[in-house]
Amino acid sequence: MFGAHHFFTYLCTMMERWWQRLGMLIVVGWLTGVCQAQTFSLVQKTDSLYLLTLTTDSMSHQWTLPYPVYRMETGDVDGNGTIEALVGVIKATRFYPENGRRLFIFKNYQGLVRPMWLGSKLGGILQDFHYHEGRVRSLETNVKGQYTVAEYLWDDFGLAFERFLIRDADEAEARRIFEP
Repeated sequence: MFGAHHFFTYLCTMMERWWQRLGMLIVVGWLTGVCQAQTFSLVQKTDSLYLLTLTTDSMSHQWTLPYPVYRMETGDVDGNGTIEALVGVIKATRFYPENGRRLFIFKNYQGLVRPMWLGSKLGGILQDFHYHEGRVRSLETNVKGQYTVAEYLWDDFGLAFERFLIRDADEAEARRIFEP
C-alpha cells in the first residue's frame, strides 16, 4: 500500500510542476507579446506606394512598400504559431531587371514589421499566389506560356518547392486548380 501512495504522491508532484511550467510559458508569452492579438493590413497611398501595417494589442508599426501590390494574404507560413503577411509586389530585381510579380513575406518581430523573405523568383514566372493549408500555392507560367500550379513550404531561409499540382496546362485549367 505504501508503494502505491508514494507513486500517487510522486505523480501529483510531477503534474503540479508541469502545470507550473505551462503557466510560466503562458506568462512569458504574454510578457514578450507572443500571445498578443495581431493583424496585418495594407493601405494604399498612391499607385505605387503602400503601407503594410502590423497592429497588436499595444502598438502599431508600418513598413513602406514603394511598389505596386497585386495581392496580400496572411497565414502561419513557418509553422511557429504566429501569422505572417504575404505580399505580392511588382518590381525589378538585381537578377531579373524586368518588372515582374514577386512575393515578399513579413513577420512580427517584437511588435515591428520585419521582412522574413523578399523573393525574387519561384520556379517559373509568378502570376499569382495564395496561402493554403500551411503552404504557398503559386500560379506560374513558363517561357512557352503554359501554366503550372505548384506548392511551396517554408524551409528555414525561404520557400522550398514541395510539389506540382499541374504542369504545362492552359490558363483555365490551371486557374481551376489554383483557387483554394
